[in-house]
Amino acid sequence: METKMNPRKVAVIGCGFVGSATAFALMQSKLFSEMVLLDVDFDKADGEAMDIAHGVPFAGQMKIYAGNYEDIADAAIIIVTAGANQKPDETRLDLVNKNVAVYKNIIPQIVKQGFEGILLVVSNPVDILTYAAVKLSGFAENRVIGSGTVLDTARLKCALSEHLGVDSHNLHSFIIGEHGDSEIAAWSSTNVSGIPLDDFCEMRGHFNHAQAMREIAEEVKNSAYEIIEKKDATYYGIAMSVKRICESIVRDEKSILPVSAIMHGNYGIEGIALSMPAIVGANGVETHVPIALSDEEIESLHHSAETIKGIVSEINL
Repeated sequence: METKMNPRKVAVIGCGFVGSATAFALMQSKLFSEMVLLDVDFDKADGEAMDIAHGVPFAGQMKIYAGNYEDIADAAIIIVTAGANQKPDETRLDLVNKNVAVYKNIIPQIVKQGFEGILLVVSNPVDILTYAAVKLSGFAENRVIGSGTVLDTARLKCALSEHLGVDSHNLHSFIIGEHGDSEIAAWSSTNVSGIPLDDFCEMRGHFNHAQAMREIAEEVKNSAYEIIEKKDATYYGIAMSVKRICESIVRDEKSILPVSAIMHGNYGIEGIALSMPAIVGANGVETHVPIALSDEEIESLHHSAETIKGIVSEINL
């Protein structure tokens, strides 16, 4: 039986820290009128749904409930946050085998429901799991999006905003590549309202550009590890990043966001998922956006791609 898609319905699979924070952010977003939560522990999903639903009178009418795979068939967007958490001594890539196994259980059950919407992958390592989700689902590639480096880019804008004393909305910059240790700050295309970064830095009294940029990039790359060490998990930032991606899809905004999607020849990279700026709208990823990169940045991007390729070659999909 064919299921008619409900454009105002979202599903969240996995009700851990990230899934619950995401559901809480979406409850307040006014993007959806219905949200179903799934978890391997039904009571956990049910408890989160009840708790979050109690905020509805302050936000706007919305039906929020725990459900099963049959309940998500007509969702416009399914957000997958399920998976093992990153431990303090683990890199995102250490998680890969645990979470590919989780996806081998989840994705076929989504496919079985005849789901026709957008699949948004949030679990880590997000680039590898985005690739895995495409392969396991057989969905058109534009319909499978990873949250990518949307959060890393927000962290970069936070750090730059503080460094330069300027509103982060006026900063145009991306973290690209792997959402992880080989990520790259794309400094050569960074600008502040069209003003080249170095010029703006000097206007604000900063002259030691190379060192400052190195320190900021390191701070951004390590911030997740620092947060995990202090409070065991990161979830508010990623919840807001997921909300931002959902906004662009639901409203067909065609915003340029550094999401994870399969690459086809851009910068000489083929057949793996990487986090790169792309136009995101109602149909998912429309096209990648070719930002200007220096030779050094392209080399680093290739290194990032090879890191992911090496791991993908070792997993059985």
